[in-house]
Amino acid sequence: MLGFENISNDWKEALKEECSKPYFTELLETAESLYEREKVAPKKEQVFRAFCETPYQDVKVVILGQDPYHGPGQAEGLAFSVPEGISVPPSLRNIYQEIASEYNLSEWYDKNKSGLCGSLVSWAKQGVFLLNTILTVREGEAFSHKYLGWDKFTDGVICALDKKQEPVCFLLWGAPAQKKEKLIHNPRHMILKAPHPSPLSAYRGFLGCGHFKEINEFLQENSLQPIDWTGDWVL
Repeated sequence: MLGFENISNDWKEALKEECSKPYFTELLETAESLYEREKVAPKKEQVFRAFCETPYQDVKVVILGQDPYHGPGQAEGLAFSVPEGISVPPSLRNIYQEIASEYNLSEWYDKNKSGLCGSLVSWAKQGVFLLNTILTVREGEAFSHKYLGWDKFTDGVICALDKKQEPVCFLLWGAPAQKKEKLIHNPRHMILKAPHPSPLSAYRGFLGCGHFKEINEFLQENSLQPIDWTGDWVL
């Protein structure tokens, strides 16, 4: 149902208690019915893709998005990511711009930004868990599934991640993501906050935040492999 059966890694055990709660079954049934009545993103089999791409044990960084992109063909089950061949959305452009600035690649970025790929699968494979706080959306209508119940589920996901013994860096960009901060108590973990990278708010503190270098410094300090943030789009 909704691709949940595609999760075949250790997330199944980590979320066993959460997924046994009555609300979760009701949530899946409600979401399933919406797919039959309206255009919903992402595709049903991709709703839980973030869990499939990044096993629980491998999570080193959590990037919390709000809800999936609502434009046709944009959402692919990974926060901020779009399939290859789809134009890079404005929020992701600002993320790329910030990375380019931190790694002294701004000149290269300005020359090549029109041809960049928006897929973040390579990040997911490196342990970057790309989770939206809400996992589905009606096409063309942002936050349209806000009250479906996904927030309760993703609260449970954050609580499960908080229990990890290995250090995790949580990136909380924007108000919806920052509401999850109250669920993170483990002193081993690091929390970084900034405005959302949307063009509406990026210039209020996201651009210039320095998060990507700070994450890698945190990982290296904890004897973990840093993230290659530019591998797919800087040649």
